[in-house]
Amino acid sequence: MSQNQREVQVEQSSATRFRLDEFVRQAQPHLVALNEKFVYAAIGVQLAEEDTRSYLEEPVAALPPNLVSSIPPVAVLLVPYLERPRHGWHSGEAPNEWVTLQPPEPKHRIWCARLFTPEWAAFALALKDQELADYHYHFFHLVAELAAEHVTEQVFEDYCSLLREELASRIHGEVDEESWERKQELLRRSRNPRRRTKGFNLYAKQSFIDTLALYLHGICCDIDVETGPRQLPSHRLRRRLEYLKQVYPPPPGYAVFPEDLSELELNRPELDET
Repeated sequence: MSQNQREVQVEQSSATRFRLDEFVRQAQPHLVALNEKFVYAAIGVQLAEEDTRSYLEEPVAALPPNLVSSIPPVAVLLVPYLERPRHGWHSGEAPNEWVTLQPPEPKHRIWCARLFTPEWAAFALALKDQELADYHYHFFHLVAELAAEHVTEQVFEDYCSLLREELASRIHGEVDEESWERKQELLRRSRNPRRRTKGFNLYAKQSFIDTLALYLHGICCDIDVETGPRQLPSHRLRRRLEYLKQVYPPPPGYAVFPEDLSELELNRPELDET
């Protein structure tokens, strides 16, 4: 079915707001394969061929093969707007984000949402008024969240060892806001933050997600790591990224560090113009 046909079907519906789980179910007939693991549907938004490359093909192609093989099939749903759940917990239902065709109130607006099951996953990403760089940030963060649900015990334990070294050395900072907050909560509540407590596990998982999201984003795109008082020192960040590169090597032809680019140039075959 063509993109225009999918849009007409949505426009003909009288509803303008859909529970995410129900929207995922209704989107199934319109899913288009990107590769053997990822499918997508753009519903309520128009995608030109160039947009399909930028929003879907390029970020998916940049994912490490080892990571892709570790996760279940993924449906990527590109939609106009997303709205956070307002009730759910209070009404006895599980909270559920909403896909909306009209702009929600700013305080209820979100940029991404997801559903995970043991057999499959669905990412929903709102495209209206979202810059491509921000979209990539959210896409790779969703991939990292999914990967964290399927990471092997050994890989996660080795990552935790890096965190324990940082805590023992009183290394300040983190990669992103959520892991920063988890780290501060751990330091406030625990006299020995390196012990394997519930607080440490919550921090370690969020740190793994945030660092992996940065690693994946950096493979795909030329990004700048923001500096600031909450940022992890560069040499410590480098150690984390080196570990992730060892666990999840980038696809052939992709680089992680600047020196990788030089190596790619050296190994690139020369064209015979004779």
